Amino acid sequence: MADIKAHARTVAGALLNWWKAVTIEALCVALMWWIGLLLLHVPLAGVWALIGGLMTFVPNFGGVITVIFPVLAILFSGDDMYRLGLVLGLYGLIVVVDQLVLQPYLLRRTNRVPIWASIFVPILLGILIPFWGVLLAPPLLAVVYAFRKPKAPNPLS
Repeated sequence: MADIKAHARTVAGALLNWWKAVTIEALCVALMWWIGLLLLHVPLAGVWALIGGLMTFVPNFGGVITVIFPVLAILFSGDDMYRLGLVLGLYGLIVVVDQLVLQPYLLRRTNRVPIWASIFVPILLGILIPFWGVLLAPPLLAVVYAFRKPKAPNPLS
């Protein structure tokens, strides 16, 4: 019974650390959206940035949902297509920075998940189990690496 409680504590701690990482990631994504949309003079930039931060919690579809609103704001304000292209480019930049830099770095800092694992495991699980694989990969990685014992320090180094 003590083993089950210890394992449950380990899992709970790993998931809490993962949740902290996702929350920090959401704040960073919201900040990137806010700065980018302000620079592009998109109406209601703060609202769209807040939605962008909240949509970080929705894998795969969150980014697409986020970009719809600024695109519609540009289209309905009658602005040129050049700014629309810039908004779409901003979306691409934020997705790349978030998925290839920010998320792997935060998972490494909070859950000791190697950067290579946080990039390739969601891709692999997305191929093996579409949608669910990508959805479950980050918290699953956090739990798996929580059970790995840290290496003992080398006394000779």
